[in-house]
Amino acid sequence: MDVTPATTGDAGQRAASITLEGIRKRYPDGTEAVRELSLEVRAGELVVLIGPSGCGKSTVLRMVNRLIEPTGGRILLGDEDVTRVDPVELRRRIGYVIQNVGLFPHQTVLANVGTVPRLLGWARDRVRRRSEELLELVGLDPGQFGRRYPHELSGGQRQRVGVARALAADPVVLLMDEPFSAVDPIVRTRLQEEFLRLQAEVRKTIVLVTHDLDEAVRLGDRIAVLSQGGRLEQYATPAALLGAPASPFVREFVGEDRGIRALAVTPVTRDVLDPAPVDPAGLPEVALGSSAYDALAVMLTAGADRALVTVDGRPAGVLTRESALGAGR
Repeated sequence: MDVTPATTGDAGQRAASITLEGIRKRYPDGTEAVRELSLEVRAGELVVLIGPSGCGKSTVLRMVNRLIEPTGGRILLGDEDVTRVDPVELRRRIGYVIQNVGLFPHQTVLANVGTVPRLLGWARDRVRRRSEELLELVGLDPGQFGRRYPHELSGGQRQRVGVARALAADPVVLLMDEPFSAVDPIVRTRLQEEFLRLQAEVRKTIVLVTHDLDEAVRLGDRIAVLSQGGRLEQYATPAALLGAPASPFVREFVGEDRGIRALAVTPVTRDVLDPAPVDPAGLPEVALGSSAYDALAVMLTAGADRALVTVDGRPAGVLTRESALGAGR
């Protein structure tokens, strides 16, 4: 199902950067969940936190909106230190999406989406308009789904409502903790595709926690790999992470098949192309900017060693199998 763009008449807040400066979380029993983590998320960027179970990634997320209080360090939204503001007011400015959605079962979908705007004292008509607008944005017809209750929705539909609710008051940042892991793989892939289109529309600053490397590579502008104690092992783009793991830990974590994943996030660019032939007839075609993985798939399907790369239907050059593989490396 396609995401239908909606207007953003009630939107106005600009995305804010997130800066973690030496944040720590130590529990009374001496357990150090996170020690001295520093990280910067640029405004409008989608950053993924990934690592083995128990590495502190969800703890980091919850410290940003102060569901868990940090033991030390600073957390900045833009230039504001969130540890010095009222936590309830803070959470009303931060969208939060969790694995099991957490919709209110006895409220309609429209009422669920409008929860935070109502708490902020928005007028009733404005809440309704904003709720309908966000349902359209996540691909749910408000006329069809607005009066339903959560139990009348599929898992994927509930997840979309959770995203709409998180965006309803136009938050400065969006925090997502395993947002798509509770649905089956087919629905999950579809939700990821729609979420990428949604992010292209709203351009929020997003921190997303996942245990799924493929999801991290697919969604993230940058990926932060954490080890036990919230130690930052590497912080890089998906292509850089897969192409040049910074440590034995990261190399083992991303796995031996990292080359295949790298191909999936490496676009075909002009600098790897040979000149286009005078007569390109018979060559399979791929668009400039397609992934090296997709280009190789086109060549393999056609039984060809080369593919014609086009821009708006016009030849831009020829990509060979060797060049495609080299781009991934």
